[in-house]
Amino acid sequence: MNKPFQKQFENRIGCLQFFFNFCVVLLLIYLFLTQVFDIRGYRDRAKFQRSSSPFVLRGEIVDRNGVKLASDDTSFNVYAHPQYYDNTPKELAEKLQPLLNLSESELIQKFSKKDTVILIKKGINRKTADKIKLLKLREISLEAKNKRVYPQGELASHVLGYYNPDADMAGGIEYVAGDYLKYIDRSIKYEKMPNGDIIYNLTVDPKDVITPVMGKTLKLTIDSPIQHICEKYLYQMVRKTNALRGAVIVMEPKTGDILAMAVYPYYNPNNYAKHSLLELKNWALTDVYPPGSTFKIITIASAFLNNKINKNTKILDTGKMKIGWWEILNYDYGQKGAPGLIDLVYLFQHSSNIGSVKVAQMMSPEEFSQALQLFGFGARTGIDLPGESTGLLPNPSTWDSATHASMGYGYGSSVTAIQMVSAVNAIANGGVWVSPHVIKYSDDELESKLTKRRIMTEEQAKDITDLLVESIERGKSPAKLDDYYVAAKTGTSRRPNDNGVGYSNKLYTSMVGFLPATNPRVTIYVVVDSPQGGGIWGSTVAAPIFKDVATEIVRILNINPDKHST
Repeated sequence: MNKPFQKQFENRIGCLQFFFNFCVVLLLIYLFLTQVFDIRGYRDRAKFQRSSSPFVLRGEIVDRNGVKLASDDTSFNVYAHPQYYDNTPKELAEKLQPLLNLSESELIQKFSKKDTVILIKKGINRKTADKIKLLKLREISLEAKNKRVYPQGELASHVLGYYNPDADMAGGIEYVAGDYLKYIDRSIKYEKMPNGDIIYNLTVDPKDVITPVMGKTLKLTIDSPIQHICEKYLYQMVRKTNALRGAVIVMEPKTGDILAMAVYPYYNPNNYAKHSLLELKNWALTDVYPPGSTFKIITIASAFLNNKINKNTKILDTGKMKIGWWEILNYDYGQKGAPGLIDLVYLFQHSSNIGSVKVAQMMSPEEFSQALQLFGFGARTGIDLPGESTGLLPNPSTWDSATHASMGYGYGSSVTAIQMVSAVNAIANGGVWVSPHVIKYSDDELESKLTKRRIMTEEQAKDITDLLVESIERGKSPAKLDDYYVAAKTGTSRRPNDNGVGYSNKLYTSMVGFLPATNPRVTIYVVVDSPQGGGIWGSTVAAPIFKDVATEIVRILNINPDKHST
């Protein structure tokens, strides 16, 4: 080997040795920094992998008086892991059969499956789970699950909704307040070993590990006794008349608190999966329909707002009239003919269609529509429940003479039950519309959560109240009470066909009002869809429910009478 070549070779070897030594030094520095100073954050990663949060139970839901309406109960799912089998399927079946209440053959079949993880049984209680733990079976694991329980059964089911912990699916207030019900006001973290055992270090509070963590309790405005009587009397009438469905809503005038919302057909949220979507739907918020003669209250109130009439106004009621090709009749025209000059009390008492049409015609379409919007029609009320509809209020620019006329007696627009009770509640509240709600908000929350707007003067609201009271007192209304003045109006409207074209031969019957009229404490709305039989009217179907509910409410709330016999 010549010397130049040998020298070149030695230089290359020297460079390689230097590079190798340099890499070794870098590796040693890297290992030192990684193990001593943890520059890659391995400790934090390991801690994160070991970290665990407690199993959070959803908070309870209670009514305004603290009656429990919903709560969480812990249940457990039992799993088998074939890769850890220390016992044969038959041996496991023999040990677990007395605890799981399944046949031995069924358990052997489950344990013999070839899956990596086998679900043996869902929803066992804590007592049974503790007994399984005492068996110390390595191949068996338990998964804690929260089970939502509704101790009152069907009561207020459409307000409460339901909760499925497996799919994290909810309805009703369970959906709206889900984050609130799962909220805990402090962070609870601890670490676990691979086998699930807690690593007890100085930061772990044993109470956090042992005691189940529960979210916040939610208080509703619902009054359980009032809710019960609404559901009771609605159910009785629906069964009596073989009606399709019905609803009763009770609202507190000044606060907007919903004291009851009975929506039939009822369902049991403990077994909500067994019910159809139609049964689960809160149709008092979602479905629209022509309100019929109850809307005459709003027509008269709208004319008051626009200064077209006052409490002494009289109207020429001809009994029938023609709008274009369309003839409008009073319901009793065949028996009574044309009543002539009538006052507003007569209009309410005899539910005059002609009188209502003529009042509506005193306003331009824009004036009437603006007043209806002030009462909340054509928009959501903002109730704190899901699925609310806006209703249907045609743009006034599209109104023809027939639409304008029919609007006066409850056929030109379509409303929801919650819109109707909220609108009349504004009159009960001295002319102030307040948004309905089912969550009992604190005083600090009320201003941001609720909407209030004055839509008429107190004097106007009182005049309309007096007219309604006199219409009840002057006649033989089935809603008349012996000791309380009632301001109310019945309604009967034809049910639209399901395809939206034309009307069927079925009816909506309804009644809305408030009492005691001199100092309103409750506004009540009753609507029954498609009752069957003869003599089906608001006065024969909805009014008896209204009276029964009102009679019970004044007793439950201990409301002082405002009527004194002479």
